[in-house]
Amino acid sequence: MNTQYHEAQRGWSRKFGNALRGLVVGVRGHSSFAVHFPVAVCVIVAGAVLRVSLIEWCLLAGCITAVLAAEMFNSALESLAKAIDVEHNLHLGDALDIGSAAVLVTAIGAAVVGGTILVFRLGVLLAWWPAA
Repeated sequence: MNTQYHEAQRGWSRKFGNALRGLVVGVRGHSSFAVHFPVAVCVIVAGAVLRVSLIEWCLLAGCITAVLAAEMFNSALESLAKAIDVEHNLHLGDALDIGSAAVLVTAIGAAVVGGTILVFRLGVLLAWWPAA
């Protein structure tokens, strides 16, 4: 069967079902989410307590989403590498390290953005400086 034809025949509900299955497989199979999810919850709680603005919520949500998406891409890379070669492979090792670095860079960027927003809001709440 032609792959393009088969793909076109697959309905949206099936596509979403596959994506949700991928989410479950990615989260369940990789321990990094045990760190990302609690941190995301803490950021959401801190944002609510510190009464962040709509724009700040959007930035925080974008950062959380970026970190989780980067981790999912890295998990996909790990699964693919295991399917390709179970032996030590220098090129696959490099690809996996680069994927891990992408997660790290995304997490650092998110921490800078989130930290800036939350520290600013804490300063406003404690009257360290005036609200913008």
